Amino acid sequence: MTMMTEGEYRYNMLIKTFASTPEPGFETESEQVRVWGRRWGCNNDVGHLRMVLMHRPGDELKIVDPAKRLPDINAFGDVEEGWYWRGDTIPPLDAMQAQHDALVAALREEGTEVVFLDRCAKGRMKSCYTRDSMIAVDGGAIVTRLGPPIRRGEEAPVTQTLARIGMPILRTIHGTGILEGGSFAWINPKTAVLGVSSRCNDEGARQLAEVLRPMGVELLLVPLTGYRLHIDGNFVMIDADTALINPTQLPFWFLEKLKELKVRTIEVSHEDRAGIVNCLTVRPGRLIMPEGVSERTRDKIEQLQISIRVVPYENVALGGGGIHCSTGPLIRDPL
Repeated sequence: MTMMTEGEYRYNMLIKTFASTPEPGFETESEQVRVWGRRWGCNNDVGHLRMVLMHRPGDELKIVDPAKRLPDINAFGDVEEGWYWRGDTIPPLDAMQAQHDALVAALREEGTEVVFLDRCAKGRMKSCYTRDSMIAVDGGAIVTRLGPPIRRGEEAPVTQTLARIGMPILRTIHGTGILEGGSFAWINPKTAVLGVSSRCNDEGARQLAEVLRPMGVELLLVPLTGYRLHIDGNFVMIDADTALINPTQLPFWFLEKLKELKVRTIEVSHEDRAGIVNCLTVRPGRLIMPEGVSERTRDKIEQLQISIRVVPYENVALGGGGIHCSTGPLIRDPL
């Protein structure tokens, strides 16, 4: 029988006295404040938006050349360089900046701190749509891996910015996973949804689910139709129990699941401008929407005691993303 030496005994007593402590969990407020300085992340899409990540459109858009028209697909673009601009109108940069600045001002007036990217990756002309490059979950962020070449590379400046402000990064999507934040949404603190598409594949979904599982969060996977990219064009939570939806682009089983979760839905009207679902809840009962919401839809929303602040955003939206796309929540009040 091997006897314990005095040194080994003291060492064992030291380890027992100063034992490792897995509790409280990483996401608890006390642990977040003690280690990371504040509570980070989101467990919902409607609590007061305290901090958001944004990028003002800038020199990266100089890559867009109006001489490179692709009439067959009603777009501008360069297949070799990988950039594209949908539609037949390229707005002046100062017009885009003015509307982006107005959104920033509105958010600040609503009590949201705006954090700007430290830099923009060269030529990444869609960087103003910060929603896609990260997802905030309870306790920190997931840095995504964007699908198309023109967006691949936005992840590095986002990572650097999050590190600078001290936000924990819980996962970076890697391997062959692709994932974009515009196709992720919280339904409630224990249920989230991901629209699976050409921009969010099964491997990206698997890695996302791995992060959410220890938090007790169920991730619903909704296959999107055709070449639709993100679920936020068809589904956005606008209050704790209310969603704005385009039912023609969502599967019936998902609509039934929302009923099961006691989520009431407001269906957009044919009178609404395209992209009207791409709006942002800044706190319970307060919504920022782009111009173009019909009186019919506005009345349905306001009857539920949800007030609407309209911000002109058509110039930025011409680049392929609206108000929701242009805002990457970092901190929301928990529900």
